Amino acid sequence: MEVVVLADADEVARVAASRVAAAIRRRRDAVVGLATGSSPLGIYATLARWVAGGELDVRAVTGFALDEYVGLPAEHPQSYASVIRRTVTAPLHLDPARLHVPDGRAADLRAAAEAYERAIRDAGGIDVQILGIGANGHIGFNEPTSSLASRTRVKTLAPRTRADNARFFGSSDEVPTHCLTQGLGTILEARELVLVAQGEAKADAVAAAVEGPLSSMCPASVLQLHPRAGVYVDEAAASRLRLVDYYRHTWAHKPEWQRG
Repeated sequence: MEVVVLADADEVARVAASRVAAAIRRRRDAVVGLATGSSPLGIYATLARWVAGGELDVRAVTGFALDEYVGLPAEHPQSYASVIRRTVTAPLHLDPARLHVPDGRAADLRAAAEAYERAIRDAGGIDVQILGIGANGHIGFNEPTSSLASRTRVKTLAPRTRADNARFFGSSDEVPTHCLTQGLGTILEARELVLVAQGEAKADAVAAAVEGPLSSMCPASVLQLHPRAGVYVDEAAASRLRLVDYYRHTWAHKPEWQRG
């Protein structure tokens, strides 16, 4: 795992976006895993600027959302299908036909989850997966005690997650109680993982994921098992890391040939 401590949220967005862009440049028809929430918005905004400036071509990119609420219509403004259309598809001019989101309205949710796994496999697997981290250590909607080998499935959202997401709704009561999410085992199969976190509210979760034990109590700790996982955090989110000086040292002395 590479841990990169950066000055602020803008620098986190730029450096993390550079890694995603590198994956797309290596493979024009790259498959990108898309996280929602506030953490990755800077990545998408940065990529959109590069697309607008002719520095990046994403016309052949395929996207797979990490998760979706159960029961929200796709046209609901807070469904992840809508969120990704607003924050990713439209600003990056991605082909909407290449965007995949779990079907949280399916009559048979188990079948929908299995179909999503097949769609990822049929696309050749995910080249680079963008991730945020919840204050309780969740990635996707894999809440604490999720199996480290889990696949796409229905999950019940933890009260803290629903409270954290209430800012996107009128109240916490409006936040759905269930979701369809890629599992931790599914996420681990991506060829690269790019996790971003900003702010002191994420500091405990980042420290548990990076320096704590591998444990289902902190689902993000599963990144410790991945050979190409990058964690990009600002100073506030890094404030609980014990080896923060080492992470700064390794980034400062990273050879240019390793930065691609």
